Formats: sequence, C-alpha cells, structure tokens
Amino acid sequence: MTILQAIILGIVQGLTELLPISSSAHLNIIPWVLGWTKSQEFLTAFEGFDVALHFGTLLAIAIFFFKDWINLIKGGFNQVVKKEKTTEGRMFWYIVLATIPGGAIGFLLDHFVGDALEKPIIIGIALAVMGVILYIVDKNAKANMDYEHMSLKQTFLIGLSQALAFIPGVSRSGVTMTTGRMMGVDRESTAKYSFLLSTPIVFAATIYKFKDFVFSASFFIGIVISFLVGIFVIKFLLEYLKKGSFKGFAIYRVVVGIAIILLSFVL
Repeated sequence: MTILQAIILGIVQGLTELLPISSSAHLNIIPWVLGWTKSQEFLTAFEGFDVALHFGTLLAIAIFFFKDWINLIKGGFNQVVKKEKTTEGRMFWYIVLATIPGGAIGFLLDHFVGDALEKPIIIGIALAVMGVILYIVDKNAKANMDYEHMSLKQTFLIGLSQALAFIPGVSRSGVTMTTGRMMGVDRESTAKYSFLLSTPIVFAATIYKFKDFVFSASFFIGIVISFLVGIFVIKFLLEYLKKGSFKGFAIYRVVVGIAIILLSFVL
C-alpha cells in the first residue's frame, strides 16, 4: 500500500466512522472506484489495515472523551465496591450491558456472512435505505431525553442495534444514532453515547485483528491521519447537533447509495 493510499483512506476513515454515513461502505467503495482492488498487493495490505484505521478513530474518541471515561470507570468501580450511586456509575454499567449482546451478535454475523455482503450494490442499497430511515426517524422523533437521564432500556436497545453494523453501508454510528432518536434521546446526547458505546467494540476488534497487522510507514500514517481527522469530526458533530439535524447526512447517504448502485452496473 502506498503512502498516498494510506493518507486517502485515513482521511476517509476519520470522516466517515464518526459521522452516520458508514466508514465500512466508504473504505470498500473508494478503493473499488479508484481501481485499487484490481491489485492483489493492495488487497493483501488492506487485510487488517481497515481495523488499524478504526484504531485511529478509537484513539480520537478515547482522547476527546478522556475525562468522561475516567469518571465512568471510577463511577462504575465505586458503584460496585462502595455502593455509591452516580450518573457516571450507572452509565458505565449501561455501556457494559449494551456492548455485550450487540458485540456478540455482530461478531457472529460478520464472521459467517460478512464477506458476502461487501458487494457494491448491497452497500449502495444499505446506504440509501438507512438514509431514508434516519431522515424519517430524526424528523419525527421527539427530543425529551438527555444523556444523563437515559434509561437501561434505551441504552440496551441502542447497543443491540450495533449488530446491524456488520452490513457495510448501515454504519455503527448511523444505526445507533437512529435508534437513539427513535427512543426520544436528543441528537447531541445520542451522538455522545454512540461514540462512547463504540469504544469497547472497536478496541476488542483491534485486539482480535492484531495478528493481521502489517507494520509499515503506510500503516502508521493511516492511523495518525484517521486520528487527527477523527478529533476534528467529533468536535464538529457535537457542536453541529446542538442546533442542526441529521437531514444533511441522510440526503448524502441516499445520493451516494444511488450512485453506487448505478456504478455497480458499469464498473
């Protein structure tokens, strides 16, 4: 993999992993459109590289929400040991409970049928369909719940929805934010919870795929680029969602999805 390819994919990962537009779709489609997938050398290098890029955005989340994670872990520990009930302790265990089923189901589905779903036409359909669903849900859902008051039911169902992210084009952040809005959580809160919820699953995937990593200049450049872009995107999205909606992202998904479907009959 060339340095240029690593930079492009790092930028793509940083932009699309944290926005509700599917990083897996873009990381599959862009090399296909640019003709990189015709090279066996690229395909071999790309094995594990996509997970490394996810590690870059994981670092972005971990650093951006560093204080939040310290308080969550401390609160979770104190709730068990000292029986202290705090918002941080409650949310820590909600995240733990929400991660287990979604992660397990997603892992099994990805293991058995994941590769079969990486066809461009399937990715295009998933992007467009989820774009329509995101738009309808976000437009009609009420915002009567913030992050601090989310219930076990809400957090668990949002976590469970992550299992659908094994389909390239669905998007982990997209499906969790859609589910959060469906449950009445406000936009900024559902985005924050989505970011925090992704941390343990992406970390587990990084450990699982570690054996596939090929350490090189391109490898580290890709991670650094996805990290830097990821930091910017998190800050942008949380600020934007204080007043903005998911409409623009939904429209983008539909337009790109349709374009991919059309291109699948040409390329």
